[in-house]
Amino acid sequence: MRSAIAASFVIVVSAAAQAQTASPSAGGIRPKPVATVPVRPALQTPADTANAMAQAERQAIQSDLAWLGHYNGAINGEVSERMVAAIKAFQKDQGGKQTGVLNPQERGVLAEAAKKRQDNVGWKIVFDAGTGVRLGIPAKLVPQQSSDANGVKWTSATGTIQIQMARRKEAGPTTAKLAEQEKKEPAGRRIDYSVVKPDFFVLSGMQGLKKFYLRGQIRGDEVRILTILYDQATEGTMEPVVIAMSSAFNPFPNGAQAAGPPPRKSVEYGTGIVVSDDGAILADRQVIDGCMSIVVAGHGHADRSAEDKDRELALLRVYGARGLTPLRLNAGAAKSAVDLTGIADPQNQGGGAAVSTVKAQAASDLALTPAPGLGFSGAPALDDDGVFAGIAQLKPVLVAGPTVTAAAPQAALVSAAAVREFLQANGVTAAGGSPDPKTSVVRVICVRK
Repeated sequence: MRSAIAASFVIVVSAAAQAQTASPSAGGIRPKPVATVPVRPALQTPADTANAMAQAERQAIQSDLAWLGHYNGAINGEVSERMVAAIKAFQKDQGGKQTGVLNPQERGVLAEAAKKRQDNVGWKIVFDAGTGVRLGIPAKLVPQQSSDANGVKWTSATGTIQIQMARRKEAGPTTAKLAEQEKKEPAGRRIDYSVVKPDFFVLSGMQGLKKFYLRGQIRGDEVRILTILYDQATEGTMEPVVIAMSSAFNPFPNGAQAAGPPPRKSVEYGTGIVVSDDGAILADRQVIDGCMSIVVAGHGHADRSAEDKDRELALLRVYGARGLTPLRLNAGAAKSAVDLTGIADPQNQGGGAAVSTVKAQAASDLALTPAPGLGFSGAPALDDDGVFAGIAQLKPVLVAGPTVTAAAPQAALVSAAAVREFLQANGVTAAGGSPDPKTSVVRVICVRK
């Protein structure tokens, strides 16, 4: 996302100046040269750079900035001064130059930091059949769920955080009328913020000792209202969650939107690393999640042997396989520049199964840029000295916006130390082996149905 800013001057020359290069007039009088006027080009602004991106990527940036507490606005992909200011605030926190434009490394750091915040609260997009609403839920914060004729409720174990989704019918409802009712019920609500539009309204403030956020919407005689209550002590955690929930809230989803996030592919491809000659294969756990069948191309069916959900690693086992060459997982201080060796998704290579290598940069937080293509999740990373640096993982990003959007996946590296620790814990020493990753990678195929 690095912006290229033009630095040339445009010289405006009049028609008279063109005559300067023509033959002298019959009278021998040379025309006077016409002064040239340099015109400064308009510099490309951060907003110009953002507008050149795909809307899904702009949405993803807004979402990530919101999760880090820098952006407080609609996650809709529309460029605004608020969005540019949020980027600069993030850059300031990182100790970088406040340009308002994210370079690839900053983008990777932002995405990884936001993903950690989402994972910490258990963020997921759900469709509630009882109320007919699609919404985002911080599942780890509100693990208890109950429902009745009026709607559904999610709560924390101690009741410090409560999320209520209500659905009802009213004769001739208007948002103005509903907003006035909600301001008074329950008694004692103090309103700090209020927005009323023809089809929706938003209220926020204090309800007793808790902060509350309420968003209601109508369609015909249907009323659907989301209410979020949380103790002030949880404000630091809940503020970005409330922004994400507000943007993800879709009270009247249609078609595919009602199903929540896009479904996983029925057949998905990844790269596996042979780590022992008796059939042990290291893979990205996300690639094989929910598989009815796992196949290692050229070697047959594979069983799950072990998993690490925190690091998203999986150990597969192919029984009776022959001719497997394990990779040498040598120790050392890997450098930031790495080569990723993997097998691309067959749709990206005409159905082929060729092994290829792409270059990437690993940041201090192990974010990888640029992200490799589909199929490279699980690919080994080696630096220029042949030192094993870890394995690449592609992480699909779901953006909480008016519709569920799958943005371009982000990539990260699971460190060599974490990989070796996982293997040793499961009885794989990974000693010796080939220094050439091309001889030790295999295609992992997940069949979900």
